[in-house]
Amino acid sequence: QVQLVESGGGLVQAGDSLRLSCACVVPERTFSGYAMGWFRQAPGKEREFVGAIRLSTGSTYYADSVKGRFTISRDNAKNTVYLQMNSLKPDDTAVYYCAADPKGGHTVAVLTPRGYDYWGQGTQVTVSS
Repeated sequence: QVQLVESGGGLVQAGDSLRLSCACVVPERTFSGYAMGWFRQAPGKEREFVGAIRLSTGSTYYADSVKGRFTISRDNAKNTVYLQMNSLKPDDTAVYYCAADPKGGHTVAVLTPRGYDYWGQGTQVTVSS
């Protein structure tokens, strides 16, 4: 059974930084083979891709809207993935979700919600102007 728990959201001002965490409970010794994604959903909008990491290679992918401001990292020993968000903007306001693909994310589906089998409960990020 895979469980994902996000934390680290909050209310910040434009220009501030936040770091989200996604703690993963996964079958033993399998985490390093996963792909992990971050998505966000604002009220009235579809869930959109923010970024992803293939844990086997460390390769990362980002949406154009966050490239250069957001960074995904991982701590394999803690089964945790992080989303460092800098220079936050009001448009970044959304519920942020982490997602897991046990198959490793070896297709372009890693950039879309359908590429993931497991989801966390989400954490709210609100950026005021």
